[in-house]
Amino acid sequence: MCSSIQSVHCIHAYYDIYVWINRFDYRFNERKYRVKKKNFAGLLPVLVFLVLYLGLGIIFEYVLKIPMGFYNIPIIVAFLVGILVACIQNRELTFDEKLQIMANGLADKNIITMLLIFLTAGVFVGVVGRSSAESVAYCMLEIIPPKFAVAVLFIVSCFISTAMGTSVGTISLITPIAVSVADASGFSMPLCVASVIGGAMFGDNLSFISDTTIAACNGQGCAMKDKFKENFWIAFPAALVTFVIIIFLSLRADVSGIIIHDYNLIQVIPYVLVLVGGIIGFNVFVVLIMGIVSGAVIMLAMGQVTPMGLITQMGSGVSGMFETCMVAILVSAMCALIREYGGFDALLYAIKKIFKGKKGGQLGMGLLVGTMDIATANNTVAIVMANPIAKEMAESYGITPRKAASLLDTFSCVFQGIIPYGAQMLVAISTVSELGYGISAFQILPNLFYPGMLLISSLIWIYLIPNKNS
Repeated sequence: MCSSIQSVHCIHAYYDIYVWINRFDYRFNERKYRVKKKNFAGLLPVLVFLVLYLGLGIIFEYVLKIPMGFYNIPIIVAFLVGILVACIQNRELTFDEKLQIMANGLADKNIITMLLIFLTAGVFVGVVGRSSAESVAYCMLEIIPPKFAVAVLFIVSCFISTAMGTSVGTISLITPIAVSVADASGFSMPLCVASVIGGAMFGDNLSFISDTTIAACNGQGCAMKDKFKENFWIAFPAALVTFVIIIFLSLRADVSGIIIHDYNLIQVIPYVLVLVGGIIGFNVFVVLIMGIVSGAVIMLAMGQVTPMGLITQMGSGVSGMFETCMVAILVSAMCALIREYGGFDALLYAIKKIFKGKKGGQLGMGLLVGTMDIATANNTVAIVMANPIAKEMAESYGITPRKAASLLDTFSCVFQGIIPYGAQMLVAISTVSELGYGISAFQILPNLFYPGMLLISSLIWIYLIPNKNS
């Protein structure tokens, strides 16, 4: 037993041992402490990517006047530069250690799942082709009175985009029909084109096989059906108000003429199966395989494609997803290093300083992905980039994964639908131009009702409608 004086010395000795052990632990587990340290310099790779991509995009699009200038920039190269910057940073880690950190970032079930869904969705789109989507449009235009042709364009675009999972694909398919409607009926060309873009963004937001849905759900770790349910009550009211506005404008217009074209509704069956299966809650791979098999059988039975042609279309559909897959891989690798350097901790700290409480956190998450979208002009890339910090925000603010996924997808679609240099706007303008008509983004923007309504609906659901489970 120690005397009282000895006891004091014993306590000091134990304390010295404790301090030494902790210093030893820090030395050999330095990485653990470094992760928790706020470091705004850790965000430098993202800043370099954004400056490089956005800067070159502006030069290509508006200085050099290159058509689709933003989309002539190799985004993969821009991300590689960002990763290079990340690898140069932090001399305390060896290059091998950085490679291991990036590998750990990729070794995530959600990343692998996302890549496989991307590729399978590509096969589906390759199988069903263009004619199925056009059949829906021409059928409805034949049935519905010409007075409501623009409303039909909006509804058809909503359906096709939801079924196909691509807003750009929908716009490229339906815009020629919109031009025909405007030419034959007397409706304003900007209104017709804007209605197609709005409907396309509706489907992009809700579709089970949309790149944005896949990225948001897998990034936040939620089921697609849960995200759909969360999203539907935000998107549907916005679509309904947009529909009413279009009807009101249509009733005031003096129109004539009708669009008649051959169609075959049997080709719509694969889309319907995918939609119904997704809503019911079937596994996304099961849903996509159902769509692929049914689409292949129908296309072959109707003589729309040969067996060899079908295989070629499958390959083309998969190839169309390669860039998206590579972006997801590179972003995951870069974000792993940024997290290691404390960049995400710094960003989360800054966000929490500005946005207070759960509702503020939801708005902050939406503006985060919106800012990324403005910078990249690609809502899928914006979601993939925002996913890691959004996941940490969701945990910090107590936001459920389905709500986080819904916010990311919704706000990315809001911004993507209105930026003049976005693929959706540029494809629409380019398609109209190829058909011999002139139209600008600034003529379309005043008629883009859906993105504005979607933003208003989102803010209402964040601030005015209580949801204890979100």
